[in-house]
Amino acid sequence: MISKSIKIAVLGSVILFTSCKEEPKTEDKLMTDNILLQEWEGPYQGVPAFDKMNVADIKEAVEKGMELQLKEIDAIANNEEAPTFENTIVAMESAGKPLNRVFAYYGIMSSNVSSPEFREVQTELAPKLSEFRSKISQNEKLFQRIKAVYEASQKKPLEPQAQRVVDLTYKQFEMNGANLDAEKKKRYAEINKELSTLYTKFSNNVLHDEENYVTYLTKDQLGGLSDGFIKSAAKIATDKGQDGKYAITNTRSSMDPFLTYSTNRELRKQVWENYYSRGDNGDEYDNNKLIAEILKLRKERVGLMGYDNYAEWRLQDRMAKTPENAMELMLKVWPAATARVKEEVADMQAVANELGDNITIEPWDYRYYAEKVRKKKYDLDSDEVKQYLQLDKLTEAMFFVAGELFNYKFTPVEEGSVPVFHEDVKVWEVTDKDSGKHIGLWYLDPYAREGKRSGAWATTYRSSTTFEGETNVLASNNSNFVKPAPGEAVLVSWDDATTFFHEFGHALHFFAADVKYPTLQGGVRDYTEFQSQLLERWLSTDKVINQFLVHHETGKPIPAELVEKIKKASTFNQGFSTTEYLASALIDMKLHLADPTNIDIDKFERETLDELGMPKELPMRHRTPHFGHVFSGEGYATAYYGYMWADVLTSDASEAFREAPSGFYDSEIADKLVKYLFAPRNAMDPAEAYRKFRGRDAKIEALMRDRGFPVPQE
Repeated sequence: MISKSIKIAVLGSVILFTSCKEEPKTEDKLMTDNILLQEWEGPYQGVPAFDKMNVADIKEAVEKGMELQLKEIDAIANNEEAPTFENTIVAMESAGKPLNRVFAYYGIMSSNVSSPEFREVQTELAPKLSEFRSKISQNEKLFQRIKAVYEASQKKPLEPQAQRVVDLTYKQFEMNGANLDAEKKKRYAEINKELSTLYTKFSNNVLHDEENYVTYLTKDQLGGLSDGFIKSAAKIATDKGQDGKYAITNTRSSMDPFLTYSTNRELRKQVWENYYSRGDNGDEYDNNKLIAEILKLRKERVGLMGYDNYAEWRLQDRMAKTPENAMELMLKVWPAATARVKEEVADMQAVANELGDNITIEPWDYRYYAEKVRKKKYDLDSDEVKQYLQLDKLTEAMFFVAGELFNYKFTPVEEGSVPVFHEDVKVWEVTDKDSGKHIGLWYLDPYAREGKRSGAWATTYRSSTTFEGETNVLASNNSNFVKPAPGEAVLVSWDDATTFFHEFGHALHFFAADVKYPTLQGGVRDYTEFQSQLLERWLSTDKVINQFLVHHETGKPIPAELVEKIKKASTFNQGFSTTEYLASALIDMKLHLADPTNIDIDKFERETLDELGMPKELPMRHRTPHFGHVFSGEGYATAYYGYMWADVLTSDASEAFREAPSGFYDSEIADKLVKYLFAPRNAMDPAEAYRKFRGRDAKIEALMRDRGFPVPQE
């Protein structure tokens, strides 16, 4: 997932961080005193002063950054010269550097090291930021200049990247109400302001429930759990002032292994209910009413522009183009996925019966008995596999893949030479293997902690552009692995290792970018997950398995017979993983197609899942009350289907590598991968870029084969 924290939404799309290039000096005392506004200093073209950031500085820094950017925008809008690409579009691309710098820190405070103090400031700033965005998107003089440049370019096209920036900028303003009359513009801005407050509250409510619903175990309640997990749980409990106990935190990284291995069914149920009830506990942190209000405001806002629903408005500039196209894809896969769930549940029930467990499979049983089925069917023990999946070795494996495909070399920077925001964060320099050319820095923040949002994501602090001189890339990956006890290796599941590769794919997408203007760093949501999903495939390649999957104690490579079991089990539990994902994606789309008047969110979720035939033995991956992708902002709203859309591309592209003479390390295909799928970012239409890589459009058949589902017949 790409973090929303790396960007400041201005037009419902993004204004990306631009270069921290030298800019006119100001005598303004705030600029010199507030570290968050200052130009980045030090090596590597300057780096964020993460070690000096302070919550006390954030409010005045954001406010000053907005003030400075609005002055730049007003200067562009009021320029008396005739509008040109240079004095309008390029000038906009260059604007906002101080605020962009502030938001590098703001994103860290929001996602990685959040605190009650920051959340108060965040809540106060949310409506002010919304007003700021509206002042840009509703600047009539500015839009008329953009429109003039756009119309001129339709008669006399610019060079491809310049034309793409013009087209995207005009479309962003148009989609965000630039053509509305004054009265509708006023209401549009009011709605955005209300939404910004609701998004912040939604996100903070989920974080509250993650931090406050912790399950503490005693020694007699540890049945089935691995030694490494127990030691980590003990350390977390001690850190929380519960010495002698074992803490199961309310995050996926803690919940998932507990539900997979704990022999205590009642505790599994408790941990499951804590996790899937986030934002849905009927208290002051309950999100159901917030969601209803968000849906009403979104529908009203797009209605001002004549759209029937939010999905119709949102998808017009995505690969899917319409909600109907997105729904068609999901509903092609859904029957096969739910049919597979029935088979999986039958297998699990049979195992439970054989063991004499007098139970009927419930959602908190799924992972536990699925693991037993895996052992029975494939003689594959996930905990045995984990012994060969060390975080450090997986990191080396990712560097190896980056070297083979992108010719990158990752070298640890000297400790203390680059400021970090937490002692757990490590930094590497990225260079070209042959020329030694500096490309950027990669930051890794691997462990879960209080104040850090759950999940895994990638972000950039500075992106690559060339329009004002070549800039390097400062990118990061963020995970929530359970921090080990001192001296212990970090062992992860195969699924977590896959996610680690996935997020690294986003980082490589940032590093490989070859674009001139910041706007082109943005992405089409149902396309930008494709590159990262594709990189997951290299985890299971022979070169990675043979070199980097070694036992954490003996150092011996993973046995060939265990590898064979992993490959044979590659489609195992695809019913569960596909169905839990698709359920969330379908609910996302259906909520935004429904009439939100008097909507009861819990009831809508239940009834819609019943209509779809959702198996009762598993939940949605993200239940609506904690669906942050969709309700803590707008990045994935009516766009969560995009993972499936991207996976069609992924499966199809993977077959291109499988068919190549040297497989996944074929240099000719790898060159095309970098040239057409990674380097262009949004400088090229995604459908055109994919056709240049593959020679045709992607086909769904490869996806169905990958998941072991029946391939639809034409």
